[in-house]
Amino acid sequence: MPMHQIKSGVTGIFFGLVSAALLMNSLTVHPQEKASKPSASQGKETSSGASSSPTASESAGASQSKLNQSDERMMKQLAQIQLSEIALAKLAKEKAQSNEVKSFANNMLDDHTKAHDELKQLAQSKGVSLPAEADRQLQSAEKKLAALTGEKFDRQYMNHESTRALKDTHRLLERIHSKSEDADLKTYASKIIATVKTQQQLANDTRKNLRPTSEGKSGVGKSESSGSPASSGASGKSGGAYDSGAPGGDSGGARTPRQ
Repeated sequence: MPMHQIKSGVTGIFFGLVSAALLMNSLTVHPQEKASKPSASQGKETSSGASSSPTASESAGASQSKLNQSDERMMKQLAQIQLSEIALAKLAKEKAQSNEVKSFANNMLDDHTKAHDELKQLAQSKGVSLPAEADRQLQSAEKKLAALTGEKFDRQYMNHESTRALKDTHRLLERIHSKSEDADLKTYASKIIATVKTQQQLANDTRKNLRPTSEGKSGVGKSESSGSPASSGASGKSGGAYDSGAPGGDSGGARTPRQ
């Protein structure tokens, strides 16, 4: 065999062995490198998943804390009532003549201030902005009472509380407790209902205790000559804001307060 053919065969065999070695290296080393290094798409998915998880959690928490429109409306109505009661209590502490009325007003101020502070905290946690003052109707009642003085103020304030204001508050709290879809608002309403019930009883007792004081001044004429013209006239004179329904008043029994 010629020498150049032998050299050519040896060279072919050498390059064949080198090619085989390079092929084996690519099959063994490169897959390991690929396995050890995550792909760009995998890195993006992992990064995206890690960053989106807290956001999803925060979003879920935010949605759970929000109130529906009905609950938010009832919460704002309650805030206005509480603001009105606070304003009236401050007015009564200043203008009331009876110590019992002043004491009642002091209790109302403490209770409603505390309740309103708790409501503001609850509203803040729910992302609700409460009104800063009572509505016009409630403000109108305050203005009417502010124009009165002495015993007339005492009677009208207690009449307002025992026959209207506290009843409205109690009804709204009952509605919140029964219809609200928010557990925290329900719990708050249940707690304040108990306080309002105590206030209603105290208001009724205070209001009743004002009547003998007013009518006691005319009781002298009544005890001296029951049913006499003098007795009837004295009773009618001391009636003040109480409407007897007849000229000169009615000396017998308790009368209905004028609204």
